[in-house]
Amino acid sequence: MGELGPDWLRDLWVKDKDVHRPRGEKLVRSPTSPYAPRPRALGSPFCLEEPQWVPDKECPLCMHCDAKFDFITRKHHCRRCGKCFCDKCCSKKVPLPRMCFVDPVRQCAECSVISQKEMEFYDRQLKVLMNGATFYITQGSSEKSENVVCRLSNNHRYLFLDGEDHYEIEVARISTVQILTEGFTPGGGNSRATGMLIQYKPQGSDELLQMKFTTSEDFNSNKKMSASWLAAMHKAAKLLYESRDQ
Repeated sequence: MGELGPDWLRDLWVKDKDVHRPRGEKLVRSPTSPYAPRPRALGSPFCLEEPQWVPDKECPLCMHCDAKFDFITRKHHCRRCGKCFCDKCCSKKVPLPRMCFVDPVRQCAECSVISQKEMEFYDRQLKVLMNGATFYITQGSSEKSENVVCRLSNNHRYLFLDGEDHYEIEVARISTVQILTEGFTPGGGNSRATGMLIQYKPQGSDELLQMKFTTSEDFNSNKKMSASWLAAMHKAAKLLYESRDQ
């Protein structure tokens, strides 16, 4: 898969083969930008809904520096938090893929820092998840393990596991993600990821199932790739929890 450049969202919207939708779907105008596709149609579980903007009449002052708005000092809304700021306090235009904006949008200083940190996930870790890695999986209390390649679908909605059988786990129905490590505690800096334990509900069922992922000991290159995949999945789980708590 190619690099995830600035147009990755636009490319995903047009080319994604995992999304069951009519071809030729277009970007639509949102309340805050003409360049945001519909989040529900995109279907990524990591997306956030656009915030409700603070009404102009309720913010006579900048909500950061208390500057009074007038004909010269104009009001600007942060696309991430919806609060009202002066130009000085809301001047940065930063990518905001979690709200499905294709182009960078205006954000306040606090939100821009958060969005910039999240770009590491979209620029690097998301690519790792979609490229996939090799694991041994065991389901529930079973002692039988199966070697599979696990990857995130192009629309981010499913984990695809391909081995002797094909499994699909809907990301939005994953309840918990626990990264398994060995070595010293995480604070010691010498621990390494060796696997993952997830609890999820199959489509059409409320039964909570468990699946364990364990890295292969066969090849160092595969082991390193699997460890990188687990680190990316750990970050993905954090974004997933944030989206649910919105």
